[in-house]
Amino acid sequence: MKKWILIVVWALLSVNLFAAKLLIPMDDTQKNHLKAYGIAYWVLQSDVDVEWLLNYRGGSFMIQHLPSLEEECIIRGVTYQIVADVQAAGILREIADPEVNMEVVKLEKAPKIAVYSPKSKLPWDDAVTLVLTYAEIPYEVIYDTEIINMELHKYDWLHLHHEDFTGQYGKFYSAYRNAPWYRQQVQEAEADAMALGYSKVSELKRDVALKIREYVAGGGFLFTMCSGTDTYDIALSAMNIDIVESMFDGDPADPAAQSKLDFSQTFAFKDFQLEMDPYVYEFSTIDGTTIHSRTPQQSDLFTLFEFSAKWDIIPTMLTQNHQRVIKGFMGQTTSFNKKYIKSDVLILGESKALGTAKYIHGEFGKGQWTFYGGHDPEDYRHLVGDPPTDLNLYPNSPGYRLILNNILFPAARKQKQKT
Repeated sequence: MKKWILIVVWALLSVNLFAAKLLIPMDDTQKNHLKAYGIAYWVLQSDVDVEWLLNYRGGSFMIQHLPSLEEECIIRGVTYQIVADVQAAGILREIADPEVNMEVVKLEKAPKIAVYSPKSKLPWDDAVTLVLTYAEIPYEVIYDTEIINMELHKYDWLHLHHEDFTGQYGKFYSAYRNAPWYRQQVQEAEADAMALGYSKVSELKRDVALKIREYVAGGGFLFTMCSGTDTYDIALSAMNIDIVESMFDGDPADPAAQSKLDFSQTFAFKDFQLEMDPYVYEFSTIDGTTIHSRTPQQSDLFTLFEFSAKWDIIPTMLTQNHQRVIKGFMGQTTSFNKKYIKSDVLILGESKALGTAKYIHGEFGKGQWTFYGGHDPEDYRHLVGDPPTDLNLYPNSPGYRLILNNILFPAARKQKQKT
């Protein structure tokens, strides 16, 4: 009889273990928020679905309990809880209550990620590649040749590294034109343009911008930060208009360039004024850097909007966090003056007192795009040549979490915005 009792108990325990779920909390109890995203991605790579519990304990993840998953959480230092099937059902019932601002999104596919970046080393680091590496999420580096050769369709998600799509080499001419890294950048860009059949780098960048726009229109997901945001839109608005001076492309800019801009071609911005002086470290009036530079660092904050999880699913996914007020950070493009943002663009995070938006999102064709101002969420004023941020010191960074929300966003491709 005792033998049969032991067999029954063992069988019941086995059923409970099989039915159990692993909950990865994303509130203040989580020891490593950034690596938690890497765990979710790792699970998706194994063709196991992940339930993203929007607004439940900071946007937690719930996954079928597997010994290998538990072991991986331990290895990566990610906080987790094993919850019995009945407890998991209770969590889902709580989330389903129409009176609470929560929702469940099923993540079904590990998105294939590309980072648009030059192959040579530049004297600055990119927050996205830093956090992807830290979270152990794989990505591939592509650049102009791959895009012109129509290889974007291979990827679900594209990030534009710190880039200048206007062909002005970041407008570093005044301060760094004699620096070896700057000269090398110019030489490589000109050689690449010539190899691809272009006489000017600005013309190559224009066509790259158009290919990226086609990629988004076809259903791709675009994410970019810092100067990859406003210079991208500037390039789209200035198709077939020379907006750069002779030190960049060998001939003077069109003096009537401003009046010829076509804002109907852009994703996010309208009615902005170009800064065409090559000695001024600025591209246009879109950027709010000057406003932020007059603000004490401790007061430079931005606030995430709270959306309806059951109805505004997409912005809710993109703003999952354990903090709603986040410390700001500078960049060549720090933020976006709200008066130049198109009316159909969704502002996800803003500095209301300063009149700037930090984090914006929109749709184009079948795809989505997200622009995030600033260079490094944990380095307030990152300068050329500064060492890269050590994310081991910032495993719970709310600013970096916003980047990783975008990484997982394409995994919910089948989830449609409710209307």
